[in-house]
Amino acid sequence: MGPVNSLLVRLRESFLRAGYTLDGVRDRLGAVAGGALAREELVPALRATRDGDPLATLIRLWWLGTAVPESAVRDVLPLPDLLAAGLLAADGADVRATVHLQPWETGYVVSDRKVRPGDPGLRDDHVVGAGGASANLAQLIPARRADRALDLGTGCGVQVLHLAGRSTHVVATDVNPRALELARLSFGLSEVTNAETRLGSGFDPVDGELFDLVVSNPPFVIAPTGRFTYRESGERADDFCRTLVRDAPRHLAPDGHCAILANWLHVAGEDWHDRVGGWMAETGCDGWAVQRDVQDPAEYVELWLRDSAEQGTPAYRERYDRWLGWFEELGVEAIGFGWIVLQNTGTLDPVVRVEELAQRVELPVGGYVQEVLDAVTTAHRLSDDELLAACLRVAEGVVEERIGVPGADDPTHIVLRQTRGLCRTRRVGTVAAALAGVCDGSLPLAPLLSAIAELTDGEPASPSSIRPLIAEGFFL
Repeated sequence: MGPVNSLLVRLRESFLRAGYTLDGVRDRLGAVAGGALAREELVPALRATRDGDPLATLIRLWWLGTAVPESAVRDVLPLPDLLAAGLLAADGADVRATVHLQPWETGYVVSDRKVRPGDPGLRDDHVVGAGGASANLAQLIPARRADRALDLGTGCGVQVLHLAGRSTHVVATDVNPRALELARLSFGLSEVTNAETRLGSGFDPVDGELFDLVVSNPPFVIAPTGRFTYRESGERADDFCRTLVRDAPRHLAPDGHCAILANWLHVAGEDWHDRVGGWMAETGCDGWAVQRDVQDPAEYVELWLRDSAEQGTPAYRERYDRWLGWFEELGVEAIGFGWIVLQNTGTLDPVVRVEELAQRVELPVGGYVQEVLDAVTTAHRLSDDELLAACLRVAEGVVEERIGVPGADDPTHIVLRQTRGLCRTRRVGTVAAALAGVCDGSLPLAPLLSAIAELTDGEPASPSSIRPLIAEGFFL
């Protein structure tokens, strides 16, 4: 065991003794201080850690990034070795962390310290820590075992912590050498032994290799220049995400999955569904794209200038104006945030679904993402005869809501609502509502539709009217 690995083992033991875990930090800070930190306010967290006990010392040092008395650190950590390794630096009678080291669900993540308003600007090779996007991607990863997994653009290595327990071997790539350096520290502290790191852009480091699972939280920010490697690729518009989606299938083993976070443009005169759907249509894979949020150009620019703590700096207005001008040249009306999932089913008739889901969804999505993909492909590939012969049933958690004027004999409209999974809603007619009331898997669809037609004095509903309810998971 090398000196760095030995130090990481001792550091982890110190953390566990002091309770420096995700639950330990949450319990110590509480909801008020935790909420304030999300708004970049440190005072409540400093008040919650003013006792100076070991856990408070570690939170202040590694999580909050404040100076801590050397004497307090020496009582908790192997101070001389941490100074020698460059993870801590002396500051008079105090010491400061040179990195941000945070507990995570499955271990510890090492990144650069978060830059807050008033701090020096970000370095070009800044390595961002685990946050909301990291958690979103982790929740999206299909819940299945993988022999070989790839984390493309690993950054601080947080996704590898999730992949390591479900994969035989994990390859982590990044274009930023500093990211790989910190990712290796994350792996060591988290006792990950089945991961390797490789330097390079896109899929270049794994040319010719296949994986059962590919995940990526890439530099998806759409900007006129690529100033920060962790968030901006420097490619034109949203071409980087398009290229990533297009190239992924060449590295997917049969039945392999790819899960990617992405941003895409809403361009004047173009439907964003067609734009993103076109990306996936080029792959030959079954695909599912979801838009979870959308921002206008000004909101988007403000978000990322806040992210790099540039509000209030002399360059803020000039960068804001240039970024908006660039969007205007491209005809950009909005920017979408979401995810893309691909599956290499090997079919000659790939199916792609693009949709917007603004509502709350059940987490983790990865727990049922295969069911979502199967529903979309089943609805598309079953012939009319096969569909009419199928014994469908209503999915668990589907409820019916009838909405109308108080006292009226008939509802204005009927809604089927999912209380589980993606929590979709769909307005339906009386035939679909009646079908939902009797569809229990015991009878084929054809006689059920005929019986409903007799009761309603109409013609039996066509299979095409039922397909959307199957694709969206209301009927199984």
